[in-house]
Amino acid sequence: MIKDKKPYNILVVEDNPGDFLLISDYLEEQISNPTIIHTVNYKETKKILENSESSIDVVLLDLSLPDKSGELLVEDILLLCSQIPVIILTGYTDIDFSINSISKGIGDYLLKDELNADSLYKSIIYCIERLKKNNELTESEKRYSELFHLSPLPMWVYDIDSLEFLDVNEAAQRHYGFTEEEFLSMTLRDIRPQEDLPYFQAQLDLARKHAHEYMSGVFRHIKKNGEIINVDIQSNFISYKGRNARVILVNDITERLEYISAIETKNKELQHIAWLQSHVIRAPVAKIMGIVHLLQQLNLSEEEKDGLFIDLVSCAKELDTVIHDIANKTHAARLK
Repeated sequence: MIKDKKPYNILVVEDNPGDFLLISDYLEEQISNPTIIHTVNYKETKKILENSESSIDVVLLDLSLPDKSGELLVEDILLLCSQIPVIILTGYTDIDFSINSISKGIGDYLLKDELNADSLYKSIIYCIERLKKNNELTESEKRYSELFHLSPLPMWVYDIDSLEFLDVNEAAQRHYGFTEEEFLSMTLRDIRPQEDLPYFQAQLDLARKHAHEYMSGVFRHIKKNGEIINVDIQSNFISYKGRNARVILVNDITERLEYISAIETKNKELQHIAWLQSHVIRAPVAKIMGIVHLLQQLNLSEEEKDGLFIDLVSCAKELDTVIHDIANKTHAARLK
């Protein structure tokens, strides 16, 4: 049989020498070189567990110690072993007590009369790995919580079926003006303008058909003060406390859209100015060029010259008026 070669520090809390010897044999049968630490009462056990230099992988606990036993012993040991799995080894069959102990955080409950090397080893490995996975899950949930609640952008989680808000971060509360309690008593429909609800329902039906897919889009929301904003929504599926939900990231793009609209308006004004420059100015300029040509090429009487000069002055005034109009419109466009 191949033994487990990993190093294990195992604290065996057992006041019966015969039982301790049997447990040690079981451990050495499955593990190449286990470090077995032995205590016979609660006082010694507490001292070792409170020692920051001790690195215990698992505690094997007998329920009947000289200075403490039963439920009180279990509770006190669990307080000392928040990050160490505890396996109870006992000679007493008490189903209710075993269930109660496991519900409080005991890793496993084994009867000494039924114990063997295989069952003990499997229980140890299972409890160690379960604690490791639970810690990883806790850390993952902590990271999610920090990313969610510390996000500078509004975020929330809602139930896919009921549309109820399940969780909401502080940024959403600040931006929309609702308190957390108000959000949690509302549904997604409560932040939609009334006239947008038919479109919202159509988008909702689409989202439910693709519940597990990433989705995004631009929508209108309404704040507590009645202000309507345009928002870019990013959403994805999440299982939240056993409920099918979606996590939402909100980016208010109202100012961006207003800025784009202002740019488009200014572009239209500039296009009109460009049209004036290329078309309206061309007419008086063409007239002036024609008059100059006549003055240069033809032998005209004084009366005819006077008439052309009058036309020339008229064209110059027309050109001056057009130039002033363009200048005024350009100045107005700059001020906007």
